[in-house]
Amino acid sequence: MGIVLECWFKPNLQKYTHATFKGVKVMITKRRPTHPGLVFNEDVLKPLGITITEASKHLGVSRKTLSELVNGRAALSPDMAIRIGKATDTTPESWLQMQGKLDLWIAGQREYKINALKAA
Repeated sequence: MGIVLECWFKPNLQKYTHATFKGVKVMITKRRPTHPGLVFNEDVLKPLGITITEASKHLGVSRKTLSELVNGRAALSPDMAIRIGKATDTTPESWLQMQGKLDLWIAGQREYKINALKAA
């Protein structure tokens, strides 16, 4: 048995997304998850008083690349997750998990017309 994603609209026009795995239905959050770049900016850079320019030099990326990330205009790449993880003594997986949740939420905002796979 695989994972089945179901998307539909309720009468109040709010979209709900559920994932079903082995018969257990789990709702995927209605609230947009926070972009990992915004988390990096608010929880790391601002408290330390580090500018985007300073942080970009420390991380070995261009200022433009980091600016796009912290302003939520670019997705977090595995490479950037490793750089941020090393710089903050956190795991790259934790940063990628934030991006994954956001990506799944964005994809879940679309309406899919897909029938569940069944054995032939």
